[in-house]
Amino acid sequence: VEDSVSNGALCQCGAARNDHASVALGDYFSTAIVNHWESVQHSSEQPTDAFGEVQFAGASKRTSHFLRLSWSTEPSLVYNILTTHWGLPAPNLVVSVVGGNSRTQIKTWVREILRQGLVKASQSTGAWILTTGLRERLGRCVGQAVRDHAAAASSVSLNKVVALGIAPWGVVEKREQLVNPQGSFPVRYYVQNISRESCSLDNNYQAFLLVDDGSVGRRGGEMGFRARLEEYISHQRTGIWGSGSIDIPVVCMLISGDADMLKRMDLSLKNSIPWLVLAGSGGLADFLSDVLENLSSAPAVPSSGEGNSEAGPSVDLKDRVAERFKKHFPSEIQTDKLVEQVSAEAFTLEELEERFSVALSSKQRALVEASPYSDELKLAVTWNRVDIAKSELFNSDIQWKYEDLEDSMTDALINDKPQFVRLFAENGLNIVDYLNYGRLESLYRSVPDGTLLYQLLQHCLEERLGNMVSGVLKHLMGDACQPFYYKKQAVYLCEMALFFWEMAGEAVLSALGGCKILRELSKREDETETKLSMKELAQKFENLAHDIFSSCYRSDENRSFSLLIRKSHFWGHSTCLQMGVSADARLFFSNDGVQSLLSQIWWGDMKRNTEIWKLLLAFFCPILCYTNLISFRNQYDQQEEERMRFEDELDQDTDSVPQRPTQSPFIVSRWRQFWFAPVTSFLGNVLMYFLFLLLFAYVLLVDFKPPPPSGPAATECVLYFWVFTLVCEEIRQCLSPHRGLLTTKCHWLIYRFATRWCCYLTDSVILCLCFRMFHRSHEFGRDVLCLDYMVFTLRLIHIFAIHKQLGPKLIIVGNMMKDVFFFLFFLGVWILAYGVANQALIYTYDPNPNRIFLRVFYMPYLHIFGYDNVTLIESGEEPCKNQESNWLVVILLVVYLLVTNILLINLVIAMFSYTFSEVQEHSDTYWKFQRYNLIVEYHSRPSLAPPFIILSHIKVFIKRIIHKVPSVKIHHFVLDLEPKAANRLSTWETIQKEDFLTARNKIQKSSDSERLKRMSAKVDDVLKRLTESKEFEHRLQAQVKQKHFSEALTLSFNTL
Repeated sequence: VEDSVSNGALCQCGAARNDHASVALGDYFSTAIVNHWESVQHSSEQPTDAFGEVQFAGASKRTSHFLRLSWSTEPSLVYNILTTHWGLPAPNLVVSVVGGNSRTQIKTWVREILRQGLVKASQSTGAWILTTGLRERLGRCVGQAVRDHAAAASSVSLNKVVALGIAPWGVVEKREQLVNPQGSFPVRYYVQNISRESCSLDNNYQAFLLVDDGSVGRRGGEMGFRARLEEYISHQRTGIWGSGSIDIPVVCMLISGDADMLKRMDLSLKNSIPWLVLAGSGGLADFLSDVLENLSSAPAVPSSGEGNSEAGPSVDLKDRVAERFKKHFPSEIQTDKLVEQVSAEAFTLEELEERFSVALSSKQRALVEASPYSDELKLAVTWNRVDIAKSELFNSDIQWKYEDLEDSMTDALINDKPQFVRLFAENGLNIVDYLNYGRLESLYRSVPDGTLLYQLLQHCLEERLGNMVSGVLKHLMGDACQPFYYKKQAVYLCEMALFFWEMAGEAVLSALGGCKILRELSKREDETETKLSMKELAQKFENLAHDIFSSCYRSDENRSFSLLIRKSHFWGHSTCLQMGVSADARLFFSNDGVQSLLSQIWWGDMKRNTEIWKLLLAFFCPILCYTNLISFRNQYDQQEEERMRFEDELDQDTDSVPQRPTQSPFIVSRWRQFWFAPVTSFLGNVLMYFLFLLLFAYVLLVDFKPPPPSGPAATECVLYFWVFTLVCEEIRQCLSPHRGLLTTKCHWLIYRFATRWCCYLTDSVILCLCFRMFHRSHEFGRDVLCLDYMVFTLRLIHIFAIHKQLGPKLIIVGNMMKDVFFFLFFLGVWILAYGVANQALIYTYDPNPNRIFLRVFYMPYLHIFGYDNVTLIESGEEPCKNQESNWLVVILLVVYLLVTNILLINLVIAMFSYTFSEVQEHSDTYWKFQRYNLIVEYHSRPSLAPPFIILSHIKVFIKRIIHKVPSVKIHHFVLDLEPKAANRLSTWETIQKEDFLTARNKIQKSSDSERLKRMSAKVDDVLKRLTESKEFEHRLQAQVKQKHFSEALTLSFNTL
């Protein structure tokens, strides 16, 4: 379509005539006269040839997304690209900034409003800001404001402002640089003179949508698409994956603006999108504010009779609007046409006011009408403004119903807003009733893709583990999981998890359970930052369990012991001790209360201050246990202690009080008190194990007879039987009900460890018996037995884990073994490098493979200790060396010895020192944690030690398997309380938790930072009141002046 101004050189689309295709230039319809170019009729769509990422030359290395698209593209497709493919966070608010005047500059105070007001408010709500995205006028001002706030914001800020540019493709400068049909990832975007305003892309925006309507150099082609995109976003839900309770609020902001912007406003107002007009910014904004302020009280004169009053706006109003329009737009040529357009679109004064006011609340009225404040609450949750919710909505003036808070509670849980969760719980929402099975399932289904929890849920779904959530918890916690799991959701959200722990019962066990889940999740997490945050949160839960139990122990020792061994029906019948072991809570086991209970179990009925030498005397002379050599707790005192510990089990009714059991005879009771204590079992096993090693050494060194008929000797047969009893005990431990005390991972490791020992011992004994019976393999059988002796001797290390000084040293040795492997790797690399070079330079003519292997690996290893093979050469066992490269061999030897003897040796020493200092710093904690496992092991062992333990095994088999008599000793670690007693114990624990939290809050409030916060809040309140009082004073003075002026006018009128 020819442009009459350019005499046919240009088309009305803005492009040159020669740039069009031949089909557009030919006169195929001679009778058709086209006077006006339309994008719909005179343009065609093709696949986009400009998309990807753009990197701005001369700016930061950060890239921005861009896409060239047609003006008729569906907004749903574009929104999916923005949020899913480009990864932009879903907005909680969309502010579309429009306007700007091509003839005037943006005023300074408008820039400050954009910088201080708009962007800061958007940052607090997690908003999108839509502009043209060009380096001119409003687009440049908003981009600079976003840049400044991004630089000032902390890196951990939860809400980031997303600046999105929507510009016409035909206006963008240097747009040909963006064209690439295969996509650009990224493309370098060069723009000259970036200090001045231009139509180039602004590097402060995260994404650009370049709308192409076929025009070149014409503005406004993107208006229709932008309005449709705003309308589509306004119908989407807030929150993660649209999980919020309200639609995304969208507001348009008009700053200055030309007269052509009226059409843009009308498009949005028809879609009920509210507009905010910045009065005083110039242009169309001033015109609209002038119309609303100065013509609101003016009477309207109808254009014709009454019957035609509804047909159009009044003539008088139209004239006054035209007058105001000419005042604000004196250079506008088509004044009458624009006024007629405004009038034709029902732009009367009353309708204008109605559109601006109704559009602001139209979306809110679409929400539930049950509570008039529910929409404000949902908006406060969406924008995370808990301060406004507390001051305006939860100030005791509004009575909230349970159903009014449900949707907002779900929004707060999914989008991690713990302050609102706490606020709702404090104002009548019962979290237990709210978190039912169905709602928990929906909460877990809202987990974002790609997260660790989502992967675990998918894994359980693929394996069809029934309930997905309980399947994940079962996968993480093993046996310590029940389908009733409302206390365990959202554990990896720090503040949310802590708040749920405060609300949950069984404070100590719940804290240990959270610690267990988080540590299991951290082992499966790949991202380092997330892994560290999970470990820190797990440590917080362990600290809480330690501190809460310390408060309980100081309050009541006996009740705190019951708390440790109480079986919980909410945590898979686990106890605090079992959960602590499973969670690797070493700090919790270092608590004095936990160690006091373990010491009580370890010593049994004997007093804890009994010396070891007294135990040894009584062990070798059992009659001494009936004397006063060893002090025992009085049996009546023991029963009183048990009664005080389980007093919550007893009802006040005398019929329900259990009678004191009949006492056993003194001889029997004292015998059981001494021999059934775990410490006695441990001492017996240690002494008998030393005797076993002596017998083993005697057989190997003295009494290993030849094959039959000369052997084996009687001592050797006793040795084989002794080994058999040891294997039987290992198998009994694997099958013992005490294995439930070591849950999931710890139990599995012990099971594998015990299984390996059983397999090795069984196989080695069978091999030795088989090979030693024949003359040819007799020596090989003896070799196997020698290896067995080494293994049995190394097992002696396990016994010393109970010692306070030696126990941590065992951990140090274990960690140092890992360091040794790294050292051997580096040493092997240097030995291989030096050995091959040394062999090639000295022995160029020796093809013997045995000597080659010896010289490459063994001789360089001996060189570290100063050994040389000169004696072998002199004796003739080694050929003479090649002297031609002797100077190079010496240099290599010097370098090799320098690296190995100085560098690598000092490296391994430094690694050992670091490992020692790390473990030694927490040696007491490590030892106390090891002590628990050892006490559990020997608590379950029979009192007899191998080889006599076979008698105990026969007794246990008859008693447990045949007669089905349950074990009594298991109750020392697991206590199953009656419901009433369990409730009383939980109530006491809850009281201790609340006292601890109250004391901690007092300490936090007394800190300097909290005092400064309170002082700052008070100062802000005082300043606010002063400002209000000054405004009231100004209004009062204005009224007084007006009154005096009216009195003066009245006096003058009367005088005249």
